[in-house]
Amino acid sequence: MTAPVRIADAATVRLLRPGDRVDVIAAGETATGGAARVVARGARVAKVPEALDDPAGSGALVVLSVPRSTAARLAGASATARLAVTLW
Repeated sequence: MTAPVRIADAATVRLLRPGDRVDVIAAGETATGGAARVVARGARVAKVPEALDDPAGSGALVVLSVPRSTAARLAGASATARLAVTLW
């Protein structure tokens, strides 16, 4: 299954290429920082859509190939947290 995911740091997304493997980390947006948690491990980058100008700074989109259960976790996490990736 493919899952479009908005990553908070657009510059990090520009480092990604199809076929790369990433872990996706969700960090809550609270005054004290909140805890970070891994919501996907070893997700394969399927596509990196062309970046659009984003003056609001809302990050950049990446499409990941993941199992259905992981796609559901990614969707839930993106609704409540800022997402980041680490590259393998």
